[in-house]
Amino acid sequence: MPLSFRTELNCSPRTPIELHHKIVTLGSCFADQFGQWMKSNKFQVCTNPFGTTYNPISIHQLLLQSLEDSLNESLFVERDGLWYHYGYHSQWSATTREQLEQTIREQQQVVKQSIKATDVLILTYGTAWVYQLIQNNQLVSNCHKVPASQFIKQLLDEKEIYQSFDELYKRVKALNPALRIILTVSPVRHVKDTLELNCLSKGLLRLVCHQLEQRYDSVEYFPAFEIMIDDLRDYRFYERDMIHPSAEARDYINQKFSDRYFREDIRNFIKTWDSIQKALTHRPFHLNSPAHQKFLKDTLEKLESVRNVVSVNEEIKLIQSQLHA
Repeated sequence: MPLSFRTELNCSPRTPIELHHKIVTLGSCFADQFGQWMKSNKFQVCTNPFGTTYNPISIHQLLLQSLEDSLNESLFVERDGLWYHYGYHSQWSATTREQLEQTIREQQQVVKQSIKATDVLILTYGTAWVYQLIQNNQLVSNCHKVPASQFIKQLLDEKEIYQSFDELYKRVKALNPALRIILTVSPVRHVKDTLELNCLSKGLLRLVCHQLEQRYDSVEYFPAFEIMIDDLRDYRFYERDMIHPSAEARDYINQKFSDRYFREDIRNFIKTWDSIQKALTHRPFHLNSPAHQKFLKDTLEKLESVRNVVSVNEEIKLIQSQLHA
């Protein structure tokens, strides 16, 4: 038997995700990466519609409030002439409170309609450390650079997370009984909490995901965290900040997700589409040269070959606009 110098995590297949399935990702910055990767491969994805959210209770609340048309009025805050909401990412800001509330409520309706039609909801938990606003004891999702003296940092209790998820689960399943939920723990390291407390946080999140997978039939777990820390297990797979997974690591985790959730024909399509995408981004020195015109015709043929799989009308129009008659 040949020697093995790594512990590869094998992702056995689960019920497939199809190209026509509607997907929503929500959570940490890893949810952004995951969603953008699937969207770039022609999946129908609503990617992190509320912006980056790290702790599970805030993630659950964002969805629940959208489904119930509610908004915590006590969490609006003004800073440096702009209004924010402690429950939302700082990308949601406005010059007046009324404008911000209207924008948030409009986005809530978008998300509510998305959840009604969604086949797969992917939730990515980043940390179990949270901040509580002292003035009203409310948990916040984002501190918006308000002085730390106005918050208390605390570790979520697993029972709090279970109760929060249970409330969300009942609501989304009543609205969309066929919905599948895939949980992940972000492999991004929250080193500002110290390495010890980051491990404590990730361990708690992993325990919660395991319990939720055991309790609910429509809930499953994808081991992005384990792939990063156990399968790859090397600083060369991190960006220079030693916090975020590198492009190679992200590609590897994406491949493992493909192995678990995509049929062989979809995996083959992704390989074909990858070569087409590279061709589409090619910028020649001489647009009208015979060599580049042949390259465009070859790319057009590839696009035509996948036309019955996904919509490529825009890409075809782009290539045709560069071809000589």
